[in-house]
Amino acid sequence: MAASPIPRIVVRRLLVIAERRGLDPALLLRRTGIPADAMRGGVAPLTVTQAAELTQELWILTGDELFGLGPPAPLGSFQLIMRSVIHVDDLGESLQRLVSASRVLPGLTPLSVEIDGPLAHIEIDTTQVDDPDHLVAELMATLIHRVLGWLAGRRIPLRAMHLPWPAPDYAAEYEPVFGLTPTFGTDRLTLTFDAALLRTPVVRDEPELADYLNDQPRTWFATRDYGVTVADHIRRILEQGLRGHWPTSDEIAARLNVSTQHLRRLLRQHGTSIGQIKQEILRDTAIASLRRGDESVESLATRLGFSEASAFRRAFRRWTGQPPAEFRALARGAAPSPPSGIAQS
Repeated sequence: MAASPIPRIVVRRLLVIAERRGLDPALLLRRTGIPADAMRGGVAPLTVTQAAELTQELWILTGDELFGLGPPAPLGSFQLIMRSVIHVDDLGESLQRLVSASRVLPGLTPLSVEIDGPLAHIEIDTTQVDDPDHLVAELMATLIHRVLGWLAGRRIPLRAMHLPWPAPDYAAEYEPVFGLTPTFGTDRLTLTFDAALLRTPVVRDEPELADYLNDQPRTWFATRDYGVTVADHIRRILEQGLRGHWPTSDEIAARLNVSTQHLRRLLRQHGTSIGQIKQEILRDTAIASLRRGDESVESLATRLGFSEASAFRRAFRRWTGQPPAEFRALARGAAPSPPSGIAQS
């Protein structure tokens, strides 16, 4: 499944945040492989992976999951919250735990929930965040919407979304992310959905949570609605291969109650294949591990099912254009020396 494009304005605002924090945007662009003219908007829409890598760089360099724009949100805050909200029966209880966490964790923007007849309203208070470009507000709204959908293993359709700022020139880009065009210029930031969805069971377990956390912040930007397309279903089934057994085409087809031939036809309609989706899962998992720096290249290669580390190194270079050691060095802030004959910029 091809990565969904990210509006260029998102990357430009991330780079503005970097500048405000005294960081070098040009260095960040080199580390993440984003074209140098991204600040001027002269590039094609970027991928989810590129936006996620840029966000991870800002997390590492600021030591803050909200980039130092408000009260400190130390690295690991999101993991702590997720380990709380998964061990409940339904979305209503998960949401209440999110609200409780927002009251005691200083870095989390305050949340509140209001039930109004058949509708539930989540209010996100970002007034204490230094966020003139609204990036943190948008990320928080995306995060909460995505977390609820992930916990339930299904799409959470929004009935309304209210944003307390004027409509930007990229207003049309909200619809692919949230499924609707927001109402702008309101007095508060709210997400509205059917209150009956609060009784939806939480279907995730600890192993799935580990995979989900390893994929952060990619899931902040992904426009995937859980369970909406065949490719999304297949990705979810294939991700179980990271625990040992990669499902075959026949096994996946049986899980989806279709023939193997029909499954392949459906994937061709989405411009992808089982092999391509598997490669994307391996790539994203490898990138997340190398950024964390908590396992050797050899151990990572074994965990991902490669027969030897050299095969993994070749695959990683094919995926990213860089060998794993160089990628990890850049991700951890220790830039390697360039090859001879390559001028440093």
